Amino acid sequence: MSERLLRLACTAVTAALAAQVVLAPGAAVAVPEPEPVGPSAIAPPGAGTAAAPGGRSVAELLTELQRLYREAERATEAYNATEEKLKEQRAETERLDTALARARLSLHESRGAAGRLARQQYQGSTGLSPYVRLLLARDPQHALEQGHVIGRLARERAETVDRLEGGERRSDELARAARTALDAQLTLAERRKRERDDVRRRLGDVEKLLASLTAAQLAAIAELEQAGVAEAQRRVMASGDLDDDRPPSAEGDRAVRYAVEQIGKPYEWGAEGPASYDCSGLTSEAWGHAGTPIPRTSQEQWARLPRIPLNRLRPGDLVLYFPEATHVALYLGEGMVVQAPRTGERVKISPIASNPVLGAVRPDPDPKPDPDARPRDAPQAPATSPR
Repeated sequence: MSERLLRLACTAVTAALAAQVVLAPGAAVAVPEPEPVGPSAIAPPGAGTAAAPGGRSVAELLTELQRLYREAERATEAYNATEEKLKEQRAETERLDTALARARLSLHESRGAAGRLARQQYQGSTGLSPYVRLLLARDPQHALEQGHVIGRLARERAETVDRLEGGERRSDELARAARTALDAQLTLAERRKRERDDVRRRLGDVEKLLASLTAAQLAAIAELEQAGVAEAQRRVMASGDLDDDRPPSAEGDRAVRYAVEQIGKPYEWGAEGPASYDCSGLTSEAWGHAGTPIPRTSQEQWARLPRIPLNRLRPGDLVLYFPEATHVALYLGEGMVVQAPRTGERVKISPIASNPVLGAVRPDPDPKPDPDARPRDAPQAPATSPR
């Protein structure tokens, strides 16, 4: 991290220290994986093996909290994705409704024009063809000129009829599309409601478990979690992947500054600021303020942004966590990230290894390809994997 960014981060951290809690609902605990890729997998030998009140060991309680938090975060990202789709669908429904209103107005005008032409044709009809009128005319030249006028009127009538028929088809098509769009909007709204209820239910499970724990259990869980994170971070830094302190891009610098300025604000699921954030709400808003809009959810950020190896990280890059990419943080440099952790915590600076690392993406890729970067779909070794 550059000295300038470090000073900015330290100032923000100092201002927010009073709001930080050792372990509140949503403490930074890592989910255990089959492979040792997270802090929970490398707790000190013998840690958490003693039985806690209620018959469960501290390690078992930590694992249970990890599972509940992870399920809540997965549900939150699903809700966020549906919310984004619903916003897009509302815009599409509004666009189609506007187009349908214009088409119906045009159709009304075309019908009026067709009616006027029908009345004119009826009132001016003689039953004689233009050729017969030409033979009977006293002034053939005048009759020819009238013939041109009659031909032009005939073409206008044909064009009016074509417009009328085309307008009716267009109006029918738009009406069907508008009905389909509205149905899709209602479906998404119902799905968003179900997902919102799912998030609330899962967070309720977290709160229920935390409420059942004693102060001694909470302290023991916090100690075990912190020991695991510290060991995971030691392994990351010993790997040498994060030795090079690369300067951020201009956009990355602005994103980092924005994120650091949010330190101390509470985590709130589904929030995009400015009063509170969830994990991807913080990263998407930071890069949006930097002038580079990115997808809203962590899973879309992982899926759609260019991936980079961890040994090429620079401040402003995004670090994704867990196999499903359900958590994201913004890299600061020197092995640290700024993140909105989870319910009960506040935006803060954390070790990069505070959760099992999936990989990293760069919202503003370099103009020229990085010769050391892996292809977008190539697997990346987790930051906490043994070398």
